[in-house]
Amino acid sequence: MNTKTKASRASDLLKSIQMKPVNRPIAMVVQGVEGVGKTSFLTQAPSPIVVMTETETGLDTLVDSGQADETPRIHVKSWSELDEFVDALLEGDHEYKTFALDCANGAEAMLYRHVTQTEFGGDFGERGFAGYGRGYRVAAPLWDAFLVKLDRLRNEKGMRVVLITHTKVATFKNPAGADYDRYTPDMHASAWGLTHKWADIVLFLNFLTTIEDEDKRKASGGTMRIAYCERRAAWDAKNRHGLPESFSLGKSAKEGWNNFLEALKKGKSNG
Repeated sequence: MNTKTKASRASDLLKSIQMKPVNRPIAMVVQGVEGVGKTSFLTQAPSPIVVMTETETGLDTLVDSGQADETPRIHVKSWSELDEFVDALLEGDHEYKTFALDCANGAEAMLYRHVTQTEFGGDFGERGFAGYGRGYRVAAPLWDAFLVKLDRLRNEKGMRVVLITHTKVATFKNPAGADYDRYTPDMHASAWGLTHKWADIVLFLNFLTTIEDEDKRKASGGTMRIAYCERRAAWDAKNRHGLPESFSLGKSAKEGWNNFLEALKKGKSNG
């Protein structure tokens, strides 16, 4: 590269510096305990297309029973089908404004089977995928590339991206003291680490429970649903939009989504 070209390149780079915010559609993960309303919550997003992985039938059941609105949805049975459908959204003309994946850990499982078949001759055992963490190391770049493709939906198609994950209770290895149990997404640490870094918002949905007697392990409540927006010892959450510590999901999916939009609006006005 000659001196003139270098100077031109330097000038272009300096001109590319930006100060104004980039208002991209949100990238959000919704995790939570069973039955708290994760799927019905995401159906309230603007013009959604819900991609359901393999055995996920929650939305079908909700629609059939009249507990959720008729919502465009598609079932994918393999990692290749999921990848091809995202390509179709990128390349085709459509009116969908929200890409909703139900669920991310189901997609992760399909990816691991794909890697097992293509890289380890179908062997998921110690001599194949599971041995020395080999499969997870091979899968991680593919999962990262998938998240990059979802970002293209945001950038090129103006679509919000919402991923659902189921949760599990796992022991947190605490480097600063005693270990303790916490809610965590039911995903491998490598995939969740990439997903957590990618997301603008991670919500943890749970029922509000009050402990009345710790010695007798007596609790009450369990009917009010809360979305938590900030990380605590008991769960993972985050947001880059100035959301409050938590907000109520109300008595319906519509009310819960409206409360979320109101929290987003207040976050922007306080920013």
